Amino acid sequence: MGQAELMIKVEHISKAFGDNVVLNDFSMELKAQENLVILGKSGSGKSVLIKCIINLLEPDSGRIEVLGKDINQLNQEEMDDLRADVGFLFQANALYDSMTVRQNLEFPLRRHWTQEQREKDAKNAILEALEDVGLVHTLDMMPAELSGGMRKRIALARTLILKPQVILYDEPTTGLDPITAREISNLIVKIQHKYQTASVIISHDMNCIRITSNRVIMLIDGKNYACDTLENLHQNPDPKIREFFD
Repeated sequence: MGQAELMIKVEHISKAFGDNVVLNDFSMELKAQENLVILGKSGSGKSVLIKCIINLLEPDSGRIEVLGKDINQLNQEEMDDLRADVGFLFQANALYDSMTVRQNLEFPLRRHWTQEQREKDAKNAILEALEDVGLVHTLDMMPAELSGGMRKRIALARTLILKPQVILYDEPTTGLDPITAREISNLIVKIQHKYQTASVIISHDMNCIRITSNRVIMLIDGKNYACDTLENLHQNPDPKIREFFD
């Protein structure tokens, strides 16, 4: 896979809810094996963007290509197949409270693997995903027995189990204490390197952005206002960019 290969291409998308224009002619590209952070104020359209990328919301105009496929041209079955290659870590973790950790991790396998595949490989896949996040001992625990940081890690393990090429992280460190937030940020980088994943990370946690980002997009006024390394953006004298650092 060439480093220049594009995993996601967003071209001139706009999205409004009534009079509230959230995305306004927004474009971006995610390269292979890079972590791209989207930084913006609350309500600036970061989560709307990520939902458009995974086709949970449809933009009013513009085009989105994921892994070389125009998502507007896909039928439901093709979209489901594509989603197996795109992991999504929800802000609220979205674990099933009535299922054990093992059952939570089996859930995507039941949707995307054949029964024969599950019987042969599910056990190893579950253990490897839990090893990746350092929580093998939680296999038979319930989500209610886990701390917030552990639930985040289990949600990440469930995202990893299908070995996605792209991972979308929605505020991965929100609500976590600084030490746990740093552990999750370091884990995102470890996963990037181990699996050569490309990721879009929605965040306004500067520590998380510093640890995880290869490039940062400033989402301001619904547009891709600036895109650069965090270090270069930090030096930028533009007052709209300075607001995030001062």
